[in-house]
Formats: sequence, C-alpha cells, structure tokens
Amino acid sequence: MDRYFTDHRHQQLRAAVREFAEREVKPRIPAMEADRTASLPLSRRIARQGWIGATVPSAYGGMGAGHLAKTVIIEELSRVSGAMGAMVQASQLGAAKIIHFGNEEQKKTWLPAIASGDCLPTIAVTEHGSGGHVLGMTSSAVRDGDEWVLNGGKVYVGNSHVGDLHGVVMRTGPGSQGLTAFLVESDRPGCVLARQRETMGLHGFSFGELRFENCRVPAANVLGEEGDGLSVAYSSSVLYGRANLTAVSLGIHQAILDETTAFCAHRQRYGSALADLGAIKLKLGQMQSRLMLARLAAYHAVHLLDQGVACDAELMNAKLVNVEYALDSARNAMEIHAACGLFTDRPVERYLRDAHHIFAPAGTSDIQRLRLGEVAMGTAKGSWSDRLADVVRKDPSPALP
Repeated sequence: MDRYFTDHRHQQLRAAVREFAEREVKPRIPAMEADRTASLPLSRRIARQGWIGATVPSAYGGMGAGHLAKTVIIEELSRVSGAMGAMVQASQLGAAKIIHFGNEEQKKTWLPAIASGDCLPTIAVTEHGSGGHVLGMTSSAVRDGDEWVLNGGKVYVGNSHVGDLHGVVMRTGPGSQGLTAFLVESDRPGCVLARQRETMGLHGFSFGELRFENCRVPAANVLGEEGDGLSVAYSSSVLYGRANLTAVSLGIHQAILDETTAFCAHRQRYGSALADLGAIKLKLGQMQSRLMLARLAAYHAVHLLDQGVACDAELMNAKLVNVEYALDSARNAMEIHAACGLFTDRPVERYLRDAHHIFAPAGTSDIQRLRLGEVAMGTAKGSWSDRLADVVRKDPSPALP
C-alpha cells in the first residue's frame, strides 16, 4: 500500500499505527466482544497518541497532517478493530465542528485538549423522529439571559459513552435558519446519558442516546452564530463523516481480504490448498479488485480535500464504493469460509457485522446515489469542500513522524 504515497512520512505513520494496533488493540478485542460496552480505557489510550488531532492545526497543538494522514490512521486501526477505528473517526468528526465554526476562544480552549487526548468530542444531530432529515428535529434550545436551556434527545451519537464534549444541534427557531449548535460538556447538569444498548457489531464503540432536561449552557458555548446549526451538521457530515467512515470501511475490507487469503492458503481441499480452486480464485480476484478500486476512490477524495479542491462528489462516491464493496467482500468471505466462518474463533464473522454498521451514518448508499445523481444533472446544491477550502486544507508543514 505504501506505493500510493510519495511522502515517506505517511509510510512511517502507517507503520506506527499498525504496530500500535497489533500490540495494544488486538489483544483487547476478545474482552470488547464479550463485554459489548464502550471501552473508555482503550479509547483514551488511543487518543493519547495524538491521532484524534490529525487535522487539528498545529497552531492549536494538533498534527495538522490533513485528511490523507487521518485516513491512514483510521484505516490501520479499523484493519485490527472496526470499533476503535470508529471511535477515532467519531472523535475526529466531533473535532470538525470546532475547526470549521469555532471562534478563537473555543479553538484555544478545546482543540489542544482534543489533540492531546484529554478530550474526546462528539457530534449529536440525529433524533428518533428525524433520522437523516435534519430539519425535522424537534429538540429545542431557548435563550434565557446569558444562557440557553436545552431540552430533547439525540440518538446514534458516536462516542456517546466515552465523550467529554458534545456538539449538539438544537432547534432555536423555524425553518432552515432555526437550528443552532452548542458545545455541551458531558458532565453538565441536565445532560443525561441513556444506558448503552447492545448492538450487532462494533463492540467497544458506543453510539447511544443523550437526553437534555433543562440543561443550561452559557451563551459562550454557541458554536458559530445563532442559526448556523444546519451548516455545522452538514459540513461536518460531508467533509468528515463520509471521509472517516470510508476509512473505517477500507480498513475492515483490508482485514477481510487478509483473513480470507490466509484461510485459503492453509485450508486443504481435494489434496491441495483451497486457493488452487478456480471458483475460489475468482472470488479472491473480485475481492482484490474491489479493494484496489475502493482504496483509490478513498485516497483520491481525501487528497483533493487536503489540496482545498472542491470534492463533495468524490467524498460521496468514496463512501458509496467503500461501503458497498466491503459488504460484498464480507459476504464472499463468509461463503469461502463456509461453516468455519460462523464461529467466533475466526474474525471473519466480526468483520461482516462491523461492516454493516458503516452503511447508514453520513447517508446510506441510496442517499449517496441520489446526491451523485444531482451532480450528474448539474442540480447539486453548493459545495462544502469549496466553501470551507481554507479550513480543511492541510497545513503546509504537517507534524507527521
């Protein structure tokens, strides 16, 4: 994979993350699978490596290394544990809102803490009754002097049970201009964390429910301007959410191929390795081809993002291709493993479960196709990568290893 990079620092970063994942994360997977709860100690240990701050500007203590470096980090963690890759991507998504819309005081307060691993941020937008229809949210915030009073609930909040700072979008008025974003500390009175529900996959990660019961937040915690909530939600999802989830899918996909080829090389059938069968070679060839195409789509999109080039369509396509191909390869891997794949002593069934979790966030595949259809027809509305080019462009001198 190193041939995709001309910068040796990306190669060194990949090697460092891979070594850490094999040494620190892999041994903890059985416990996470058994417990099915968020792993705060491991999440914090990963955050302390500074990787949450991959795109945080160096002026605020971050790596300032850009989206390609961020993709490498998430991909390598996800190759070992989709749950921990998801934890990092959700934290980086939580950082995006401050990078994009935070004022100088908010950036100085929170970005160094995020970069050092002292703060794990989240973003909380989705509600039971609105799903991807952001304007359908009903949770509200009402101004009361120098404070805002928040009431309502948010669901599917990535890092809900390990997060320290929630970026919450609430309705403050009618229409598309009636949404406002707030920074809400997890220990603030009135911010209530619901019990973590068991999920199909990504064990060790949490995407749960937050409730706000007359939660008072200082006016200084408003992110951006009043009425910027829709922009906060959309820009974070388009520029970070899609790219980050693409990287998780890519890591899982690589793990699927690695595990399946190793299985085929050692499993004997008809007096020779399973890999010698033509039907198996065809499946492996398809998996290899789709992984290569998925990686190219992923790296190309984030490379454009690092250059400050308009690339909303490329980000949509990267998420679509990576999710669909990873799911397809997971199904093929299960077919190749046959009954062996049904037992938990092999990780292939975990890869299949984890891959399904990346389908819905930041838009399902049909949502990506709809938006790409608008691109094809010339009716797409705006471009977040263009509007925020100066914010998402990589630092000229990133702090890579």
